[in-house]
Amino acid sequence: MMISDNPLVLILAGGVGSRLNILVQTRAKPAVPFAGIYRFIDFSLSNVMNSGFTQVGVLTQYKPLSLMRHIGTGEAWDFTGKSRGVKILPPRTGSKDSDWYKGTADAIRQNLDFIQAHPSRELLILSGDHIYKMDFDAMIDYHRRKKADVTIGMMVVPTSEIHQFGAGITDADGRIIEWEEKPKVARTNLASMGIYVFSTEYLMNILAEEREATDFGKHIIPRAIANDNRVYAYPFLGYWRDVGTIQAYWEANMDLIRADTGLTPESWGIRPNLAADGRLADRPPARFLNGCRVSNSMISAGCIIEGEVVNSVLSPGVRIAAGATVRDSIILADCVIEKGSVIDLAILDKRVHVGCNVVVGAGSGKNIPNRKYPKHLYTGITLVGKDSVIPSDTRIGRNCIVAPWRKPADFSGSCLADGETV
Repeated sequence: MMISDNPLVLILAGGVGSRLNILVQTRAKPAVPFAGIYRFIDFSLSNVMNSGFTQVGVLTQYKPLSLMRHIGTGEAWDFTGKSRGVKILPPRTGSKDSDWYKGTADAIRQNLDFIQAHPSRELLILSGDHIYKMDFDAMIDYHRRKKADVTIGMMVVPTSEIHQFGAGITDADGRIIEWEEKPKVARTNLASMGIYVFSTEYLMNILAEEREATDFGKHIIPRAIANDNRVYAYPFLGYWRDVGTIQAYWEANMDLIRADTGLTPESWGIRPNLAADGRLADRPPARFLNGCRVSNSMISAGCIIEGEVVNSVLSPGVRIAAGATVRDSIILADCVIEKGSVIDLAILDKRVHVGCNVVVGAGSGKNIPNRKYPKHLYTGITLVGKDSVIPSDTRIGRNCIVAPWRKPADFSGSCLADGETV
């Protein structure tokens, strides 16, 4: 079988994403909606499409159904045809080695048969939950010019954030000579983006030799450097964000409406898959009725605005009634906010119905973290889960969680205090 010059792409899309709390209770992390009409994985798939690569494997694991439905045949990203395609690769449940992927390297190891069935000079390995635009063709060219075994996409981050990443120290040629995974003390500000190019033969060999190595950052990369293999850093200077926490998710959505952040999915050529929603026709244009006020916000198709929307991102089909106000919030598809209600610094999942004269984000308790998940909600953001109904005249505080499918009978009173969960 001929070895292709077109790299084989593997997208890691199986992480739990638990820090996104109820946003991933019913869906895989890469399927979380973003920026009105997109989902996280649209960015990786579109970057692959725009780079001209044609064979993609998506490695799924937790709650994969919504992600599988969204990807479908891959037609939205032009991955259909005789010489192109996208394949969903779940864990080999019931195998002797493992029922679940144990880490990034283990996930690739469990799919060596897919790699062998699509022989290529290089493997491009991506995460399915990052927001960015990148020309992978240029990265492959860099990898080849350096005659590298491994090339890692890397960018400069504040030293205060380096503990969240794999960190590399490079020589004058860009070769990585030292590596630390999530260092407590910063010796460099050059951070891994979780984007890897491996020479296929090299990776196949090292995965066979290092059977206990389950993770790229913790095991494969440090050993490659220690063994004097050719490991290079590919410098990246554009917008990139890991949206793995509620705070990062909120900030990335706010970047859409802030000036000069560089986050512009449409101009980047990012494609959504609107057909995956199962609608028989396109949504109509947004309607702005008499008396409404909208400032510094992103309003998607199908929205009907009678009230006020400030510094917010609204997905398709949201209805804001007269006298209602939405501020500093993310409202996902088909939510309804009735008359007189205020949504302040909140994230509402799909199809939430907010009754009349409700306040979500009441009071000044931004510094009171959620009691159940203090590391998830601590800046004042309140979460409301999919398909919940909030009864009229209810006040919900800061850093609160309303779980999915909650009905009026689930609320024990008219007030949910700061940091509480229902």
